[in-house]
Amino acid sequence: MTFKVGLFTALVLALAISVPVFAKESGQNKGFFSWKGSGAEKNKAADKKKDEQLDEAEQQINEFNLAGYGEKGKKDWDISGESADIMNETVELQKVVGNLYGKEEDVKLTADKGAFNRADGKMNLRENVVITSSSGTKMVTDSLDWDRKAQVVTTTDVVNIENKDMTVVGKGAHGEPNLKKISLEKDVKLDIKPVAQTAESDDPLASQEKVEVICDGPLEIDYQNNCATFRNNVVVTRADSTIYSDKMDVYFITGKKNPAPEQGDAKKLAGGKIDKIVASGNVKVVQGGNISYSQEAIYSAADRKIILTGRPKLVITTTGGDQGDAPFGN
Repeated sequence: MTFKVGLFTALVLALAISVPVFAKESGQNKGFFSWKGSGAEKNKAADKKKDEQLDEAEQQINEFNLAGYGEKGKKDWDISGESADIMNETVELQKVVGNLYGKEEDVKLTADKGAFNRADGKMNLRENVVITSSSGTKMVTDSLDWDRKAQVVTTTDVVNIENKDMTVVGKGAHGEPNLKKISLEKDVKLDIKPVAQTAESDDPLASQEKVEVICDGPLEIDYQNNCATFRNNVVVTRADSTIYSDKMDVYFITGKKNPAPEQGDAKKLAGGKIDKIVASGNVKVVQGGNISYSQEAIYSAADRKIILTGRPKLVITTTGGDQGDAPFGN
């Protein structure tokens, strides 16, 4: 590529100066740029004075790469784009691909467009944003802010998270890029699809029916502890019953062959196998024509029973349509 000597020198110096900002604090961690392309100058002003002022110039390159290395020269992360406009502190990218290389799993981020801030290393992704973890969890949204140093992703847009038999939709989210811990802010809906049992795979804890959980939010998903917490106006709908509560904790496990799964395995949570559901605060359970009220209800998937505690009350509807109250102890 062809540059005027002054402009090329200034560009190299500017990029070199910005590199330590992207590197991690450890002296062994380093980040670097690489690029190739035509180097055509897009700045309308052509006078020599502005040519020498890189902070007021605008350059376009065909390929952009930025990477960071940790201990023993192992690559920790990288960002690339098919084309980039370098303007002051921001690099505008097209067809963005980012990767995080973790100890337990890797994460890939893609988007049609992105803006990389050279000052703080933060990335804003836009249009068709997708996060995919090596464990199979996938999150799709319209925009995303990625703080690489803090290891946090945030968005105010609608988010769709799916893996195997589970799909979660909500508006607004923040959490870890590897999706092990993430919170959906509001208008949350979780769907667990039924899993057909076979003779080769007879798991009583696999969901045999569609389960839908909705709440006003937030929803907090914690893969490390294999649970999800729903808050505010929670409603769980199953084929034969509906549970209402202020808060609900849903616990997942792998099944009877391994009742105590290791922490942090996203596949186990996303597989849709429920161990138990704990509903608390103004609990109401509707089953057929009968309604029960309590302060807490615990549903066990193993024996398919619901235990009510905290001033439980049962309203029974007879075949003739009459109702009777039946308060009882825990």
